[in-house]
Amino acid sequence: MDFKRYFRDYPTPDGFFGPYGGIEISDDLARACREIDQAYRTICQSSKFISELRRIRKEFQGRPTPVYHCNRLSEKLGNCHIYLKREDLNHSGAHKLNHCMGEALLASYMGKKKLIAETGAGQHGVALATAAAYFGLKCEIHMGEVDIVKQAPNVARMKVLGAEVIPVSHGLKTLKEAVDSAFEAYAKQYKEAIYCIGTVAGPHPFPMMVRDFQYCIGEESREQFLEMTGHLPDAVCACVGGGSNAAGSFAAYLADSVDLIGVEPLGHGPAFGGHAASLTYGEPGSMHGFHSYMLKDKDGGPAPVYSIASGLDYPAVGPEHAFWKDINRVQYVTIDDKEAVDAFFKLSRYEGIIPALESAHAVAYAMKWAKDHPFGSILATCSGRGDKDLDYVIENYGFGEDHQF
Repeated sequence: MDFKRYFRDYPTPDGFFGPYGGIEISDDLARACREIDQAYRTICQSSKFISELRRIRKEFQGRPTPVYHCNRLSEKLGNCHIYLKREDLNHSGAHKLNHCMGEALLASYMGKKKLIAETGAGQHGVALATAAAYFGLKCEIHMGEVDIVKQAPNVARMKVLGAEVIPVSHGLKTLKEAVDSAFEAYAKQYKEAIYCIGTVAGPHPFPMMVRDFQYCIGEESREQFLEMTGHLPDAVCACVGGGSNAAGSFAAYLADSVDLIGVEPLGHGPAFGGHAASLTYGEPGSMHGFHSYMLKDKDGGPAPVYSIASGLDYPAVGPEHAFWKDINRVQYVTIDDKEAVDAFFKLSRYEGIIPALESAHAVAYAMKWAKDHPFGSILATCSGRGDKDLDYVIENYGFGEDHQF
């Protein structure tokens, strides 16, 4: 594949990455999505829009976020070097603000008055509430009751920022159900609102649009790594739930001789319902308006899923990741809860960085990669900070006394 032409060819005008993607929703919502697509394609090449987004990223978000060399952690593991792209230092504490500010700017351009979204770990909800406050828009966040309890600090932040948090009490009461609820709300309000999906999933144009807004992660890290070391990393890894931080991390490296590794949540293990590793254990299927890899139950519907990281427990994955898997450009691996918690504590104790549990999956894989390679370098995306997870981790795992080399 000619990756120099990749962004001209994918997605196709109707939103497909190979066989994955599309718009599989009601006619009314499909029209609303096409309206968003037309508006985005109209302004994404506009110097005025791009200049405003760059100003916001620099002056409000604090971008570019740095690339950091984990010197002590690397020395503990061998001669390989681990680097982090510090999205946890992005304003609001995660990569999510990258696309939320872009989507809110687009909503303002379209004359919309309200932002609607789902959230799992709460980072997307906080980021969208932040964007809504910045632009003076209403904000409605749908969140499963299980995650509301688990991620109480982020729920409080959303409310302080002025968002209305809608508890979702059906099903497993986690991310999949929150998406269901947000779509239902959007179907009733699409004339005045825009649905700001929190990842590179959903109907077209969201997978493309969120990837584009997250592209700054890989674009910055590529330039920063070259400046720091004079060469590119041997590998780049990022956690994958729906896949937004990974899509942004990988996209800038597609044409380079760099290994790209997406890290899925293995949870308790490979047994049915004990993980959320869609690309590793799933098969092609459709949900939430798009076609991709999906974990299915015996009836072909979305399977129950689990991860210690609330932002990763989704039974499908963005369609571009499915495409990258099929064309063998990105390798997808798994990290279980125990490995993620170990990485959470070790990064905290040896580098002074408390990562989100989602990010800890990428850090865990980077540690494993470093052990297996006598030399070289790997860049992991630290997609968010772990403040939101501290109460849960301490309650269930203590203060990490046992997680030392």
